[in-house]
Amino acid sequence: MMLKAFALNAALLLPVASYAAQPLRSPWDGKDVKLTDTSYACPAIVQLSPDLTTDRFYSDSKSSIIDPEKWKAYVASSGPYKDLGQRIVDAADAYRTTGSREAAECAIRHADAAAKDGVFTGKMSSNQAYYVQGWVIGAIAIAYLKVRDSGLITQEQAHEIPSWIVRVVQQTMDYYDTRRQKGTGDAENNHLYWAGVEISAAGIVADNRKLFDWGMDAYRIGVAQIGTDGSLPLEMRRGQRALHYHLYAVAPLVYLAGFGENNGLNLYAEHNYALKKLAVLSTQGLVDNSFFAKAAGIAQDTPKGPPTAEEISWANIYVSRFPDPAISQLLAKAPSLSYMYLGGLPPGSVQK
Repeated sequence: MMLKAFALNAALLLPVASYAAQPLRSPWDGKDVKLTDTSYACPAIVQLSPDLTTDRFYSDSKSSIIDPEKWKAYVASSGPYKDLGQRIVDAADAYRTTGSREAAECAIRHADAAAKDGVFTGKMSSNQAYYVQGWVIGAIAIAYLKVRDSGLITQEQAHEIPSWIVRVVQQTMDYYDTRRQKGTGDAENNHLYWAGVEISAAGIVADNRKLFDWGMDAYRIGVAQIGTDGSLPLEMRRGQRALHYHLYAVAPLVYLAGFGENNGLNLYAEHNYALKKLAVLSTQGLVDNSFFAKAAGIAQDTPKGPPTAEEISWANIYVSRFPDPAISQLLAKAPSLSYMYLGGLPPGSVQK
């Protein structure tokens, strides 16, 4: 499968002009938002370094047990960068849900400031730093898609912000292309799918088919691994967090399938609708995790209380395509559907 993946990736090196296609579209395109005078308390802009120094926080080889001291250090070092993503995502969602001019301007202003500072364009200190880079820039790319039709982005910002996003995601592409060549652990697991969301969203932002197709390639690598029972072998190796990581893997895959459908690709149908099997199995685990406990050979640390946005927000896209009463019930129980890593609220949802 690794050689096949590289054959697919090699095709992405063809000139963008060779792809005869309509401009790339997002789920928020063509859904006009009427501007309002609703006030929005925009946080102050924080300058951040282009470099990110942070490290992993697990104490075991399966990445299933969090070390408290390592976690504390990780939160301190990555927190300001994640806060940047949260500020932009929150403002973009406030615009989408209320039409607030101030909120849209806030999201744009923070993204523009980060672009001018070259945030994430410097040295990433570790694998974990690359993951944080990807999660946050992917969230910002999605937030930009939510506000780009607002009419409030200047010509300079319309050049500067997408150009910055593309510079950052090029680092992600280089990182994963190298990892896939070496056959390292994160080359084909959930990290690759999250990178796919980041890079395909950036592709839509910049109308760059090469980036978009890289994300679609990541989807196909992921969905090809789904077993007949709906499980992912690489995520089942995560010990007590096997269920957690199945939910964490299905989220970006559903987003990628959605981006594909927005642009004429029926990705859900691939491998005999394997993604449906993963979605059903993972959400069933939120009700009864015994399948995962047995398969992983250890009690699972999920669920605890109502589903979180991290666990279930993606399903808002899924049930709009494949209605499922059991999954809809889980969605209804979630206190919020806003998850920063996925750019905040999913398409078609409102803030609870």
